[in-house]
Amino acid sequence: MSKVLIIGCGGVASVAIHKCCQVPEVFTEICIASRTKAKCDKLAAELAPTTTTKITTAQVDADKVEEVIALIKAYQPDLVMNIALPYQDLTIMDACLACGVNYMDTANYEPENTDDPEWRAIYEKRCKEAGFSAYFDYSWQWAYAKKFEEAGLTALLGSGFDPGVTQAYCAYAKKHEFDTIDTIDILDCNGGDHGYAFATNFNPEINLREVSAPGSYWENGHWVEIPAMSIKREYNFDQVGQKDMYLLHHEEIESIAQNISEVQRIRFFMTFGQSYLTHMKCLENVGMLSTTPISFEGHEIVPVQFLKALLPDPASLGPRTHGKTNIGCIFTGKKDGQDKTYYIYNVCDHQECYREVGSQAISYTTGVPAMCGAMMLLTGKWNTAGVHTVEEFDPDPFLEALDKYGLPRSESHSPVLVD
Repeated sequence: MSKVLIIGCGGVASVAIHKCCQVPEVFTEICIASRTKAKCDKLAAELAPTTTTKITTAQVDADKVEEVIALIKAYQPDLVMNIALPYQDLTIMDACLACGVNYMDTANYEPENTDDPEWRAIYEKRCKEAGFSAYFDYSWQWAYAKKFEEAGLTALLGSGFDPGVTQAYCAYAKKHEFDTIDTIDILDCNGGDHGYAFATNFNPEINLREVSAPGSYWENGHWVEIPAMSIKREYNFDQVGQKDMYLLHHEEIESIAQNISEVQRIRFFMTFGQSYLTHMKCLENVGMLSTTPISFEGHEIVPVQFLKALLPDPASLGPRTHGKTNIGCIFTGKKDGQDKTYYIYNVCDHQECYREVGSQAISYTTGVPAMCGAMMLLTGKWNTAGVHTVEEFDPDPFLEALDKYGLPRSESHSPVLVD
């Protein structure tokens, strides 16, 4: 039915590729492309005996738009799935526009070099005008909206779990459970234990930037920014138990506030153990989270990139990670004039994920929605031209696909609320 170019071959991409190969009636042919072709070849060889999907591989440097354009022209895909680094979002979007191909990714754009003067000037202007200082935001990709509309192409942004499924949960709540939504709390709990004193569950550079940044939430039409990790709550998560969680800035807040405009407050909480926080603070205090290059013995190195090389590869955590994740959204609002609460969430088991696709649940919960989002585009269920986030589309077929392919939803109509 379709040909799909998948750029990326890390932990999340591997899950998405495994899941694409489980639906050969939609993903008839796929090309796995990465800077390191050997990784693509190895995964293709592992999957070939298990699927009727035709798998090819290619080498591409996604930092170079000319290389991406050449690959797209050579392969002629119906869709490009960008499951590489968020640094490369704009390059791949440019290539898709040049070639007339639909685009999707799992995380919004952020720059690799946050000291670049041109980027810094735009960033500082946005901080002042918008009121939050996270390096990642949707403005860079939303700026492509008119170009994609005029080309008759669709760009789907952030089709992972958070962002992604959390936005579909919001659209589902708005469509089926509420007339108006007053508050949304997004809760991301990882109850897994990998046995290391310190490791990150996805790209360390991205992960550590995210959690060490100031937190922020949306309230009464504007951003409220707070010092990093300064708001802590406890919550008893289904199948995981009591966990400490901290308020973070997260990208889906920005789009949900725009697309479900009556919401008075949107917050995002993520769980962390004390060991993780202690290690992160120590590393931050000695400068290891810095993105500013330094000179060391005649070599220029970026501290956080050096740290990434020292830490365990997130893709290696699967066999040693035990426990479960629980990610979802708690809503308050009104239905038929009555106050109402609602909680929709998914619980995912790390070891079950590893047995199925050789990955831990953090990669699984991002890779499965990537495949399901791609399926929505390829089957025409989501086909509005322009640049869109998940909550702008009909959530029903997407959530049904998630139920079928490994991330079934659970619900509560009387949840414990977060104060």
